[in-house]
Amino acid sequence: MLMICALFFAFYKVRIQCLHPISDIELSYLDQLEPVDIEEYMEYLKLYTYDGQEFTNDERGIHRKMASLRSFYLYYQKRGQLQNNPTVVVDMPKLHDREIIRLDSSEVNELFELVEHGGDNLTGIKKTYYEKNRLRNIAIFTLFLGTGIRVSECVGIDINDIDFKNSGIKIRRKGGNETVIYFGEEVEKALLDYIEERKLIVPISGHENALFLSIQKKRIGVRAVENLVKKYSSLVTNLKKITPHKLRSTYGTALYKETGDIYLVADVLGHNDVNTTKKHYAAIDEDRRRQAAGAVKLREV
Repeated sequence: MLMICALFFAFYKVRIQCLHPISDIELSYLDQLEPVDIEEYMEYLKLYTYDGQEFTNDERGIHRKMASLRSFYLYYQKRGQLQNNPTVVVDMPKLHDREIIRLDSSEVNELFELVEHGGDNLTGIKKTYYEKNRLRNIAIFTLFLGTGIRVSECVGIDINDIDFKNSGIKIRRKGGNETVIYFGEEVEKALLDYIEERKLIVPISGHENALFLSIQKKRIGVRAVENLVKKYSSLVTNLKKITPHKLRSTYGTALYKETGDIYLVADVLGHNDVNTTKKHYAAIDEDRRRQAAGAVKLREV
């Protein structure tokens, strides 16, 4: 919030043509602002320069910054240090639902084909690199599409976190809570194949327990996995920007289509609020309702 307020003060300083440092701007100056000033600030947020760097904001970025500015004003208003609060008069940007991007079944098949056999036509160093990471990459993609795991959870897995007897993996969710996610036969096979190869690798000190290793024999990082997903998915489709989170959405969609149980999907994906899950998969519900329209026959033929 402090950084966002600093951004507002930088805007305000230019607006009033103040030559003094931001630290010299008194709270009493903010009481002089009117709703039109806040509206101009919202317009400014669409494209601005800060510390010599150019930034843009979509409706969600503007909404977040305006929410922080409102909190700032309310904090000092409650303490009697500000009398006027123009931020509550100005309408917040309307947030439109984002389209959920996911892979369809044919794209998933094509993706696995590339990960499993994409090196067949490679030669030299490229082929060596592909073969060296092939089983690891198959395991990572299978884990994403077979469990809906988050990328941060994926890279954080230790070898002893996997329980093949009960087909479960202990992971650390956002916020630090531990839970167990369960996997099916395809994930089990991919993990076992990779672990056999993993046993032959000697990691560098401090990374001995990591399941997934980079080419440098360290625990693989989030950025490396994101680049891996981008590399293969861009060969499957250039119309969709596929990230590890989109693979998670692909799994959630498949699970919901199979079970129709939104609460199960929310639980498996680790959503704290089922309404988040409902919002993401509302389009599938719409398709199901359309199917229901012709399910009941009114007259016998």
